[in-house]
Amino acid sequence: MILVFGDSLSAGYGLRVEEAWPTLLDARLRSEKLDYTVVNASISGETTAGGLSRIDAAIAKHKPSVVIIALGANDGLRGLSLSAMRGNLEGMIQSSRRAGARTLLVGMRMPPNYGPDYTQKFQRSFADVAQSRQIALVPFMMDGFADRRDFFQADGIHPTAQAQPKILDTLWPALKPLLRK
Repeated sequence: MILVFGDSLSAGYGLRVEEAWPTLLDARLRSEKLDYTVVNASISGETTAGGLSRIDAAIAKHKPSVVIIALGANDGLRGLSLSAMRGNLEGMIQSSRRAGARTLLVGMRMPPNYGPDYTQKFQRSFADVAQSRQIALVPFMMDGFADRRDFFQADGIHPTAQAQPKILDTLWPALKPLLRK
């Protein structure tokens, strides 16, 4: 079982459930005959603090062998402490590891209006956590289309249904090695 633990970008905000990348992941796993199911425990608006507070219960309930952590965007948009965000991500990774689950961390980037210092440190946080915890990392979920306005809903933040396969294709090379037949 794969547990997707994210925010609105993984919850499929503004999309039908079947259009969101976690549902597309479930379909890909079936087509590749990989014996995994996907539980999408993502919540719109979630921060890393919220994720940390609920991950143990989610792991106990679903008993995943792989956890995809795709949180941090809301921390960044709210200008929250990067050290707290890193600590929360590390706590979620520790919870996953204690349960015997392999972990994929999915990074995010901030718009440039947050200033170069914050945006660079924010982006670097994901790489630092992945390196220190020795886990797989996708540096940027929206790699390859973040500059394409037509791949975003009217709010300019949430990807459209058209972008969801691109998100999955970005995650797949880092996720596939974590899947064991």
